[in-house]
Amino acid sequence: MVRLNKIYTRTGDGGTTGLGTGERRLKCDQRVEAFGAVDEANACIGLARVHTGAAHAEIDAMLGRIQNDLFDLGADLATPDTGKKLDYEPLRIVASQVTRVEQDIDLLNKNLSPLRSFVLNGGTPAAAALHLARTVARRAEREMVALAQQEGEHVNPEGIRYINRVSDLLFVAARAVNDNGNADVLWVPGKNR
Repeated sequence: MVRLNKIYTRTGDGGTTGLGTGERRLKCDQRVEAFGAVDEANACIGLARVHTGAAHAEIDAMLGRIQNDLFDLGADLATPDTGKKLDYEPLRIVASQVTRVEQDIDLLNKNLSPLRSFVLNGGTPAAAALHLARTVARRAEREMVALAQQEGEHVNPEGIRYINRVSDLLFVAARAVNDNGNADVLWVPGKNR
């Protein structure tokens, strides 16, 4: 269990941060960028939950599970798999977490009106917040993929699949809180020419 008694340690004052392995990396390192973007996505989901709450209890419960899983994903990214044996079993995203998000997407998507155009970010405050969370989750995915492309770096493929599904769920959830898509704001190509 994590135990935080003191919030500031001064160990990062030189521009580095510690990974789960004890290794220090620059705060601008691609791995740190990746788990930082996951943390931002989590914060955006927390903000979206201010607008979902009791009005969309089922979606709010899904978002709560995702927030917990995003901490798992951050731990996964913060403990690189170097092939060396560790003194503990590192936390990794697993296929069942991806499957659960897919099931939640399917549950929400079955009630949505079909799309006739791309959706603009907006509608209700809940939908706007969910779209913001979606775009940050997509950035986290890009950061993770960029990390995976670096020589000597490994990213759990289930983690990449997970964050991809999370952004899909956030899109579907945004449509769901927009009266199941009926209140979506649709893109009209060239409308303002």
